[in-house]
Amino acid sequence: MDISVVIPLYNEDESLPELYAWIERVMKSNNFTYEVIFVNDGSTDRSWDVIQELSAKHECVKGIKFRRNYGKSPALYCGFKEAQGDVVITMDADLQDSPDEIPGLYNMITKDGYDLVSGYKQKRYDPLSKTIPTKLFNATARRISGIKNLHDFNCGLKAYRRDVVKNIEVYGEMHRYIPYLAKNAGFNKIGEKVVHHQARKYGKSKFGLNRFFNGYLDLITLWFLSGFGRKPMHVFGFLGTIMFIIGFIAAAIIGIDKLCSLANGIPQRLVTDSPYFYIALTMMMIGTQLFLAGFLGDLISRSSTNRNDYQIEETIRL
Repeated sequence: MDISVVIPLYNEDESLPELYAWIERVMKSNNFTYEVIFVNDGSTDRSWDVIQELSAKHECVKGIKFRRNYGKSPALYCGFKEAQGDVVITMDADLQDSPDEIPGLYNMITKDGYDLVSGYKQKRYDPLSKTIPTKLFNATARRISGIKNLHDFNCGLKAYRRDVVKNIEVYGEMHRYIPYLAKNAGFNKIGEKVVHHQARKYGKSKFGLNRFFNGYLDLITLWFLSGFGRKPMHVFGFLGTIMFIIGFIAAAIIGIDKLCSLANGIPQRLVTDSPYFYIALTMMMIGTQLFLAGFLGDLISRSSTNRNDYQIEETIRL
């Protein structure tokens, strides 16, 4: 199979028939063999009914239905797990991503040898409340990830070699950083393609300021995990040890100073009367806690087996 199109969706029943018809038109005109996997992320409208109707008419339409809303990353994870195409294309279900871009993305993977190609919506039709935070977010993501050639990390329209989606784990809200995840997995040939962005035709945007702030928190998490995810003891243990040693040395200096003063007959207050004693003691306690946090982090990271355990209510043709 040439292409798997994975489409996560939440309450997009109006756009699905038009979206599939557009995809079908593009695929047939380019003689691609393909499948379309709709992942219904706990929609409360008729989205699943529409997917069932499309599947009854078209064998290439497949579906996954979550029991509740988990988010875009879990939807992509489950879609990637089932994808069989040599090239996997992801796009949003709201018709803002153009299926006409599929042939160009496919050729960049198969002919130009890219592992991953991310769309770049150079001209956007989103409100300023979304475009300004997006620009700030992308600038930060480029700097932290080291992927300098990408301008739009969060674009839903992307293409991957099948090896990429089978060897990365998308969880939580990490769908924004799939290029970063791919880079950390050793897939370094990452490209970008300017794509057409369309104004929303149906429904309303799911974007909110909480997603903007969550994006930054997720980026910090991924930066830490990429460096220390498999070895949390290296960072927490190191910081804890340094703080404990500094606190211990400070407490020792205070104690030696007290003993020297007593030996010379100089009257002194109690050691506990000095604020530096409590500072030193606090540093030793924090150092011990950081060391234990690293130890527990190592234990947890070695036994996390159900991070991507989602309740799937129903599937179609899978």
